[in-house]
Amino acid sequence: MKTKILLALVAAVSIGLTGCHHLVDNYDNGYYDNTPPAPPTNVQVVALDNEVDIYWDKSQDRDVEGYNVYYSYEYNGRYTLIGSTKNNSFIDAGNNGPANGVKYYYAVAAYDYNGNESDLSGTYAFAIPRPEGYNVSLFDYNINPALGGYDFDAYAVVNYGDQNSDLFFDKYNGKYYLDVWDDSDIRDMGPTQSILDITMAPVSGYVSLIPGDNIKYTEAIPGHTYVIRTWDNHFAKIRVKQVAADRVIFDWAYQLVQDERMLKQGIGTARSKTYDKVIVNRF
Repeated sequence: MKTKILLALVAAVSIGLTGCHHLVDNYDNGYYDNTPPAPPTNVQVVALDNEVDIYWDKSQDRDVEGYNVYYSYEYNGRYTLIGSTKNNSFIDAGNNGPANGVKYYYAVAAYDYNGNESDLSGTYAFAIPRPEGYNVSLFDYNINPALGGYDFDAYAVVNYGDQNSDLFFDKYNGKYYLDVWDDSDIRDMGPTQSILDITMAPVSGYVSLIPGDNIKYTEAIPGHTYVIRTWDNHFAKIRVKQVAADRVIFDWAYQLVQDERMLKQGIGTARSKTYDKVIVNRF
C-alpha cells in the first residue's frame, strides 16, 4: 500500500496553494465539488548527481490546478511530500535533496481548484543518484605513472599501479588506449554528445582479455563514452573529451551501489494496480 505523509497545519496553506477562490464561488452557486481528479500516469525519473528529475503525463482532467510530488524509501512504504508544481515535471535537489547511492521511489498526485487530491500514481518509479565529475586529466602511465590512474571510489587521480586504480591510460605504437586490469571490464559505447547519453551499463559486449595479458584495453577516441565494471563490481562511465600527446581528458559518472547498472535513467514502468491512500499530515 502506498501511503502519504501530510502535515496538518497545511490545511490553510493547502487552500492557498490550490486556489481557494474557486471554493467560495462554488459555495455561492450552491455546489461544491469534492471529487478528486484522476492520478497522474507514466511517471519517469532520471538519476543525476544528488538530484532526481521527475516527469509524468499531464492530467486530462480540466479542473486540475497542479501536482504534489512524493518520495519514499520503499515502493509500498509511506510517501512524504517534497513539493508542488503547476507543471508535469519536478526536480528533487538542493540541501535536503536526494543523497547519492540511496534508492528513492517517487509518486505524484494531482489536485484540483477545490483542494481535492487524487490517489498516488501507480507507476513503479525509482532512481539512485550517483556522483559525477568533469574535465579529469590522466597522463600516460609510461611517462607519469603517479598521475596515470583513476580511483572512482575516491574521485581521485592515483598512481596507475595503485591497488585501487580502476582505469589508466597510455600511448602505444602511436595510438592512445584506456586500460583496466584483468579483474575489471571496459566497453566502448560509441560516439555520444554527452556523458549523460548512456543511461545503463550493458550486460555484455565488454573487451575480452588477450591470453598472456593482465590488462584489458580499448582505443581512447574523443567523443566516445566507455562503461567500466570495476574490480569490486561497481559500474562507471567516462566520456573522452580530448586526447593530447601525453594525457586524456574525460568526464565521468560512478554508481555507488554495488552491482547496480543504473548510470542515469531511473526505472519507470506502468502498473495497473490502484493504491490506497492514508493521509497523515502534509508538509
